[in-house]
Amino acid sequence: VTSESHSKLEFSFVANTKDPVKIKKNKDNVKFKVRCSRYLYTLVITDKEKAEKLKQSLPPGLAVKELK
Repeated sequence: VTSESHSKLEFSFVANTKDPVKIKKNKDNVKFKVRCSRYLYTLVITDKEKAEKLKQSLPPGLAVKELK
């Protein structure tokens, strides 16, 4: 079951778990995906600069995998 997050704050709470984060980039947007036990949370950002700031704000030590 998937769940799309519409706010960066909600996504940051989900991303603070120990679950790995996958970052998928394409020419139009950047998708941040976190697989938790029940849901796959997805945050879609169309601005590349905001996506980079969010990537830097993820907690250190969190497993981040970048996909193309």
